[in-house]
Amino acid sequence: MQVYCILGDERVFHAKSPAIFSALMRRLGINGAYVPFKVAPNQIGQALHSIRVLNIAGANVTVPYKEAVIPHLDILSEGANIIGAINTIIRNGDVLKGYNTNAIGFMDSLNDVGFDADGKSALVVGTGGAAKAVMFILNWLRTDSVIVAGRDEEKTRQIANRFDGEAKPINTLPNQPLAVNILVNATSVSSTDESPELAALMERLELRDCELVLDLNYGRSQNFWQDMALRNGIRFMDGLSTLVNQAKRTFALWTGIQVPPEEVLKVIDENL
Repeated sequence: MQVYCILGDERVFHAKSPAIFSALMRRLGINGAYVPFKVAPNQIGQALHSIRVLNIAGANVTVPYKEAVIPHLDILSEGANIIGAINTIIRNGDVLKGYNTNAIGFMDSLNDVGFDADGKSALVVGTGGAAKAVMFILNWLRTDSVIVAGRDEEKTRQIANRFDGEAKPINTLPNQPLAVNILVNATSVSSTDESPELAALMERLELRDCELVLDLNYGRSQNFWQDMALRNGIRFMDGLSTLVNQAKRTFALWTGIQVPPEEVLKVIDENL
């Protein structure tokens, strides 16, 4: 039996990955299991050591540990090394290699809706691992300018400097109209209940020339990013496409099997 897992804090038990990958393995006749593990911040090293000791074939890493696990890995893919965050681990013997399929999943999603980022401008909200993956891809696609906005001014400056972006404190965004072609929510927040403050800020945000609002979260009710897009007549896309594409990429890394995106989407429809 091949055992896979996902590492995170208490939010790991709400992750969609166990349902998706367990169903994919059943559909393809793979004798496997996928288990969520809650890990304390001071036990990340032990958790990674357990992957080796227990012969776990691969793992996902979710918030808030996409960056914190890196010192405990043996090697990173080229993209993950540049991004500075990972969400996927492969074990080869005692060697753990980290990848970032969030990034390629985001790029695939832009392709799915025909958004060409070349020469465009972007606003990325968030400063965590997901935001780093988005910033990496926007650079890769030759986006002309990127604003990154976050609560923590130091983290915002760091990510902006890392990816040649412009840092803005998030509470200053509504101060003047922003001319950006795409807005990406790379935070974990999409509903007013999760953050009334962020929802209120986005309600006051004035966008010009925006073609697409992309929320990396999926399946949230009362999505204020979607409400903002609808109010302004902007196309909206939630994180379903990104979820499908990163799951497809992750599964291929683990098993060598290329699952068509429509099959992954069918699994999600049937199991989430």
